[in-house]
Amino acid sequence: MSDIPLFFERLNRRAFLGASALGAASVALSACTTTEVVTPPVAAPPSDPAFGDVASMYAARVDEGYQLPAIPVAKMDPKFVRQIVSDPTGEKPGTIVVDVSEHFLYLVRDGGKAIRYGVSLGKAGFGWTGSAVVQARKKWPVWTPPPEMIQRRPELAKYKDGMPPGPQSPLGARALYLFRDGKDTMYRLHGTPEWDSIGKNASSGCVRFMNQDIIDLYGRVNGPAPVFVRANLSAAAKITAVSNRTAEPIDAGVPKDAEMLQ
Repeated sequence: MSDIPLFFERLNRRAFLGASALGAASVALSACTTTEVVTPPVAAPPSDPAFGDVASMYAARVDEGYQLPAIPVAKMDPKFVRQIVSDPTGEKPGTIVVDVSEHFLYLVRDGGKAIRYGVSLGKAGFGWTGSAVVQARKKWPVWTPPPEMIQRRPELAKYKDGMPPGPQSPLGARALYLFRDGKDTMYRLHGTPEWDSIGKNASSGCVRFMNQDIIDLYGRVNGPAPVFVRANLSAAAKITAVSNRTAEPIDAGVPKDAEMLQ
């Protein structure tokens, strides 16, 4: 009988030690789990199989035999990088809309989406709003300054018969020619070697793209496409978007070997 209290004393001591060890393990486990912060996955933005990462989209490349340098995208405002966004224009797929206030051009797609490109627009005195149709296109076009431009800038007279195509050409890697009522407006959607002009008012009235972006847009416009150049994307701007052309043509005409879109 005298051993019974000792037995219970030993049993209670073992239970206490076991509980203590379990409690310590629980505390240790609790400490591990509470210090680990689980970050929920970030939803990926809408993508396109033709899009790569930003670095690859704007990497150096050889195009039609011409060497295009890489665009230093790290120096750019990210909003001007080509991307898929919710369509803010309300236009039908295939329509091109330029928002002058934001320096964006939208190519409307199906499903309420649009591809947005950063662009450069007309400097002071050379802006315009209105509508047109992409009626022709040309890869690596010859640039011929119009007489009005040569008169204003006599140093361009050496190109009166045309500047050969290449990475330094003011028309860049591609040109989409804008018509209205079947006639050439002399205004273009085109590339530029001056990537740092994107997001600014720097052109003679045409819409400039980084060369890698105009190559992308060119490949997506395979037929006549309506173009609206608007002061902004408000409902009022849409209603009052009539032609108000003060821009200077960037070239003398559509090249004879341009592809006419039907």
